[in-house]
Formats: sequence, C-alpha cells, structure tokens
Amino acid sequence: MKKAIIIGATSGIGKALAEILLREDYVVGVTGRRDELLQSLKEIDLKRVFFERMDVQELSTLELICNKLVNQIGGLDLLIISAGIGKENEELDFEVENDVIKTNIQGFTYIADWAMRYFKEQGSGHLVNISSIAGVRGNGIAPSYNATKAYQINYLEGLRLNVKIFGSRITITDVRPGFVDTAMAKGDGLFWVAPVHKAAEQMFEAINQKKQVVYITKRWNLIANLLRIIPFSILKRV
Repeated sequence: MKKAIIIGATSGIGKALAEILLREDYVVGVTGRRDELLQSLKEIDLKRVFFERMDVQELSTLELICNKLVNQIGGLDLLIISAGIGKENEELDFEVENDVIKTNIQGFTYIADWAMRYFKEQGSGHLVNISSIAGVRGNGIAPSYNATKAYQINYLEGLRLNVKIFGSRITITDVRPGFVDTAMAKGDGLFWVAPVHKAAEQMFEAINQKKQVVYITKRWNLIANLLRIIPFSILKRV
C-alpha cells in the first residue's frame, strides 16, 4: 500500500486529492491549520488517515511534523504541497506581500527541501507541488502571488537538476492550475473555472503518469503559451 502526505489538505484541491488517494488505497497523512477539518478527513477512514496540525510559516516545527507523519503512515512514496495563499494588494502593503512570501516561498522551500532529502536517502519518491499558471507572468493586482508562483516553478526545475543522478527514481511534478472553484479563485469575470473534483482527478492522472509539468485543466496550456508571447505593451492594457 502506497503512502502519501498532503501539505494543506483541509479544503479545496488538497482535500479533494486526499479523498482520491484514499479511494486509490493509499495511506494518507494530511496537514493543515484547522483541527476540526483535519478530523473530518480522519473520519473518512480511521485506519488510513493520519493528521497533524501545521502552519507552514512556522518553519521550526515543519521537520518534526513531517517526520512524525512519516512514522505514523509507515514510510513515504508521494508528497504533495498544496499549501499556498494569494492576496490582492494594489496598495503594495508590505505586510500583505510578506505573508504571501512566508507561505509560498519560505514554507514551500522548507517542505520541498525536506522531501528531497528524504527521497535521496530512500533512493526514490515523488514530489508534487501545486503552483499556478499565474507564475508565467506578473500581476499588478496581486504582485507577490504571481512572483512566488514563478519562484516555485523555477525552484522545481532546479530540484530536477539537483537530483538528476537518481534519474526516474525521483519524480518532481509541477501542477499549474488555471481557475479552480475554491476560495483562492477571486475576482469578477473568471472563465474556464474548473470544479474542484474535476481538477483534482486530472492532477491525480498526471501524478500517476509521472509528468514533470501539467496544466489544469488541460486547456490552460494554450493560455500559458499565449501569455509567454504577449508583449508587455499589450499585457499592461489587459
């Protein structure tokens, strides 16, 4: 039976992925900041769900929690980072930006590095991070969100180079969603908004196929390609 940990599983994509992994006979460790929501996941399967409260901004606690969950579930084959935040901040309040940075860069990097060290020692494993199509270009309304997702995209590429000696025994998957119907999807006029479970099913398919990069839903690959080639002079008028 495979073992997985999901960082940030109390709601949205992380919770939907936890439910899919349980359906697929994984033993699952989950983390989040809200005990009552973690307990509701535990009640789905008392024998195959283990949880620990975690705030990824509390860096000094993360290694202990990850190690504890690994011991509880009996090993680790797959680690999914689904903890992330984004806030609109046209006024450029530094406290808002810093809050996003502490979660999407510091917390993400700590967990990703811990997972890579574990998988290197084990000789195999699969790291998945939920980044975003937002990482392709900048955003004047939420500058830190897009910038931190660009960081994640590039950091994951660096990790692939870092573990190249292990070949296919260590897989790193960068999941780049477009709009998904979660609390993170803010604003008017959103299009191609995917239901959470549809998005999660496509993510699980990509995980099974050990893809390096996948856009969710798949049509967002087209938007990503367009964003890369649109001149800034046009982008700033959109």
